[in-house]
Amino acid sequence: MAPNLTSHHFTQAAAQASALAERVAAQLRDGIAARGRALVAVSGGTTPAAFFAELARQVLDWARVTVTLVDERWVPDTDPRSNAKLVKETLLQGPAAAATFVPLYTGAATPEAGLADAATRIAALPLPFDAVLLGMGDDGHTASFFPGGDHLAEATDPHTLAQVLPMRAAHAGEPRITLTLPVLLATRALYLLIRGAKKRDLIADVRLGMDSAKDYPVRDVVHQTQVPVAVYWAP
Repeated sequence: MAPNLTSHHFTQAAAQASALAERVAAQLRDGIAARGRALVAVSGGTTPAAFFAELARQVLDWARVTVTLVDERWVPDTDPRSNAKLVKETLLQGPAAAATFVPLYTGAATPEAGLADAATRIAALPLPFDAVLLGMGDDGHTASFFPGGDHLAEATDPHTLAQVLPMRAAHAGEPRITLTLPVLLATRALYLLIRGAKKRDLIADVRLGMDSAKDYPVRDVVHQTQVPVAVYWAP
């Protein structure tokens, strides 16, 4: 079992996106009130787009918010598969455009070549995050913690000193770069945004510790005890 995990189920994706946006906005307001700035890390993919649009509509002192990515495909922000492109086009719009954005892609030829620059960017952030938003694939990956990933063991090691690592895996598509597990857990709130019956059942198996879920990297997030995980699910 994973006693540190709570689930919030919605009948419609729009309600899911709205509820999560309100919750994350509250976390960011708290950060601004307490420390003068707020810090959030978000995921890419198709699921977060509606959430980003809702979050952009929230009333916030966006000039005091810094946004970075949980992970990134090693492509420029002109590429349709770029997480940075998604964030810029759906979240950093209207008043939210005043936020500071810290990308992971550096323009280097490979994530290995760009690793030092990306790590410097993350090291400069005033951790902990106020909120971290994760997604999950049908293969149980979260962030760029892919099954069979070449740096998976190090990236999910709770004691690793690395904050950022490259990741290459058979089903990852492009080479990637990802925040490591200790950095993702350095947050005041951790959310897992998922949709569909398959992912609902997958996370249930992970939560219960089923043998069928032992190779899903998301279990390292679900079963850690450092920070509570709130799952937001919709069909």
